[in-house]
Formats: sequence, C-alpha cells, structure tokens
Amino acid sequence: MTTDETVHEVFRTVFNDDDIVLSDDYSAADRSDWDSIAHLNLMFALEQSLGVTFSGNEFMSLSNVGELRQLLRAKLGSPTYA
Repeated sequence: MTTDETVHEVFRTVFNDDDIVLSDDYSAADRSDWDSIAHLNLMFALEQSLGVTFSGNEFMSLSNVGELRQLLRAKLGSPTYA
C-alpha cells in the first residue's frame, strides 16, 4: 500500500466514510464532523499507520491535505509520495 493509499484509508476509518476522495485542498471546511477531536484522531492514526511522529505544532498547523502530504514527504523522505 502506498503512503497516499494509507492516508486515504486512515481518513475513511476516522470519519467512517468509505466515499472520501482526498485532494490537496481537502480540509476541515469540507466536513462538518472534522473537529479538534477528529484532527487528533487523524494524527494518532497516521502516526500508527505510517510509523511517523508529529509534534503538536506540526499537526495543528496543517490546513489541508496538501500540507499533510508535504509534511509526510519530509518525514518519510519520499520525493514522489509513493
């Protein structure tokens, strides 16, 4: 499974929504149930699924999926996000 597929799966699991399609500009504004608790659940699930750790500042400063992808590229050392 690629990193992007894992991220999609985490979003689908956290929000209990198999129809989520992520784009770089996808954000909390796109979901009424994306609150601070869901944001923390995303952080913990991504850490567990991808074997990365986020500082609170890193994760709380993200405003959309594109920024999350950039952060994951930096943490995983993957220029192509494969």
